[in-house]
Amino acid sequence: MTGNPLEMTPEREARIRERAYRLWEEDGRPDGRETEFWERAEELIGMEENADAALLPNPATDPTRAEKPTEEAEIQANYGEFPDRFTDQGNRQQTPGLRSGKNG
Repeated sequence: MTGNPLEMTPEREARIRERAYRLWEEDGRPDGRETEFWERAEELIGMEENADAALLPNPATDPTRAEKPTEEAEIQANYGEFPDRFTDQGNRQQTPGLRSGKNG
């Protein structure tokens, strides 16, 4: 196996083909779904080949990490308000009022 897990070697392709065939048979040999079974088999083979990938340490929780921890984002004091606007949604009349004038 090469260093690149995405490289399609003849051995890997044969494993995927065999797995896709078994999946196809287990599902009742449906027509027109070759791509679906190939992709499922490719994903399963990838998981088998890289079973320890999920075991890598999380850098954010690794106690041996030398960097300082990531700080939480600060929330703005006036979250959602825009000081350059003359009106805010709360200052605006929500329903139309009666017009004063000749017809009112």
